Parts: sequence; structure tokens; C-alpha cells
Amino acid sequence: MLPGIESLVPHRGRMLLVDRVVSHERDAVVCELAVRDDPLFCRSGRVGAWLGIEYMAQTVAALIGLRARESGEPVKIGLLLGARRYTAHVPDFAPGDCLRVEASQVFQGDNGLAAFDARVLRDGNLVAEATLSAYQPADVDAFLKGLNE
Repeated sequence: MLPGIESLVPHRGRMLLVDRVVSHERDAVVCELAVRDDPLFCRSGRVGAWLGIEYMAQTVAALIGLRARESGEPVKIGLLLGARRYTAHVPDFAPGDCLRVEASQVFQGDNGLAAFDARVLRDGNLVAEATLSAYQPADVDAFLKGLNE
């Protein structure tokens, strides 16, 4: 049985946008979500397709969280550094849309940098895709403190 998304992704409350892990392998994961009618992101009854980047990022976080749990380590915070070639094939999503988000790791550096190919599907159709760059420092608190000094 797959663990609940809350145990894999550090986001909480309205910022936790992915609902569940559907499947995963060592270097790949599939998550699902229902687009929410939350005024934080929904305008005039639509959610901009730009939010697909965050759906992808949280799916990547789920993959990293799954790996941590399998290794007996705690789930740690990671940082989204950017998205390359983000392409939205639709302008927006409708509240209630069921989206499938797939992510696979394509690079892992010894320094905590990684890259992931990700895509969002609605009704089996590709609606967004990108390559995400992420960084997971060994000690996130020390890393963030170093940014402020």
C-alpha cells in the first residue's frame, strides 16, 4: 500500500495540491489530483495552466519522499530551482478536473542537484510538460541561514 501524500510532501493546508500517489518505481512516480475551486488560484471559474509547474513540483517531492521513506530517512524539504521548456497545451484547468501527473528523474548530482521530466495529463491527453530542476541540501536550515548572512 502506498503512503498518504501528507507523509511524503512537506506542503500543508491549501498549499498541498496533489491528492495521492498512484504508482512509483525507483526513478518515477505518478500522482493524481482534483483541481480545486480555491480562490488562492481560481479566477473566474478557471485555474491558470501555470499552476501545472507546482503540480509537477509536488509530484517530484512525492518521489523524493518515497525514496526517503524506503531508505528509513526522514522526508526533507527540497527547493524548486526552475522549470525549463514549460509548455502548457491548454490555457487553464477547470475545478473538478482530474489530473494525472507523471515525473521521472533524468539527472542526480552528488551535490543534491537533480532534474526531472514531468508532464500533466487530463483524460489521457497531455496538457503540460517541463523539465524541473531541484536542489535538496543536506541541511536545509543551515542552507537557508547561509542565504541570509
